[in-house]
Amino acid sequence: MTLYARSRQVPASLAVVLGCALAVWALARLGGGSTADPRLSTLILTVGATTLAAGLGGQDPALDRTAAFRWVPRRAVHVLLCGVVIGGVLLAVLVLSGQPVSTSFVVRNSAGLTGLVALGAAWGGATYAWILPFGWLAVSLVVPPSAEAGTQVLTWMLLPSGTAAAGWTALVLAVVGTSVYAVGGPRR
Repeated sequence: MTLYARSRQVPASLAVVLGCALAVWALARLGGGSTADPRLSTLILTVGATTLAAGLGGQDPALDRTAAFRWVPRRAVHVLLCGVVIGGVLLAVLVLSGQPVSTSFVVRNSAGLTGLVALGAAWGGATYAWILPFGWLAVSLVVPPSAEAGTQVLTWMLLPSGTAAAGWTALVLAVVGTSVYAVGGPRR
């Protein structure tokens, strides 16, 4: 496990995730804002997901594909652990700073963003896995809020935790992204 973690840049990625979460928290406090703002919380989760995306591909894709053990469960667990880590970091920052915590919002967004990163890794490789979550976040920030289903799917990251369209979108992204990445692995 230690060799696997090192080959996937897990220690460096964790340091960057923690540093970015603390930086965003400090900037929010400096500006008189709050990390409970869904935009800031989503930004922290997106940065965490895109940072951990670097570890979704190994140094040698051919070696990964010819290993003597099954990669499907390992890849699925890797994606799920990424979601737990980014959600856990945000929850820890919120709790330690005394901010209100919406656990369901954090769980929904970390699951959806992790699935989106996994889908990006399967589509474009670990190098380009960050494009899908970053692009979706950019679209979410500029699309005006609306009660229409299509708009709610586009802005699922910023919607309150009880919104059905946001929950279903995150669930579909998590399941599809994790499944596609677990079965196919990262693109070469």
